[in-house]
Amino acid sequence: MKIACWLFFAALVIFVGPALALVETYNFSDAKLEVRYQNLTEELRCPKCQNQNIADSDAPIAQDLRRLLHQQLEEGDSDAEILDHMVARYGEFVRYRPSFGGVSIILWLAPVLLLLAAFGVLLLTLRSKSRAATAGVASLSVEEQARLQSLLNKAEQDS
Repeated sequence: MKIACWLFFAALVIFVGPALALVETYNFSDAKLEVRYQNLTEELRCPKCQNQNIADSDAPIAQDLRRLLHQQLEEGDSDAEILDHMVARYGEFVRYRPSFGGVSIILWLAPVLLLLAAFGVLLLTLRSKSRAATAGVASLSVEEQARLQSLLNKAEQDS
């Protein structure tokens, strides 16, 4: 009996909880506006949640941003104007795909620059090792080179 009560409570929480969530619906004057709304809500990041877009977030700030987005779309603002307004208010962080310019150039170019730097370090390391190897061979005296050659010849004869 006790297990049945716990199972009922768990099912109640799992299935009824999402039904109680607030579902916002906006009426759009044009179907194209609704498509733009969906695209922009997926493009804009919730300032509070940080890892969710405003379409998926239940935070009050996300609800305010969705309301503002609906209002701006109905007023006839373009997508660029809306994104510029959001960036001006919340910073470049509010966009999932930041623009290529300003400070974000560093973020866009950092992986390429780090890869080039790693490649440069690898080349310098290999070059210094090859120089050290050739310098070591060249520094042998004539007697040492003759002895090395005789040891190599002996090793070839033994095998």
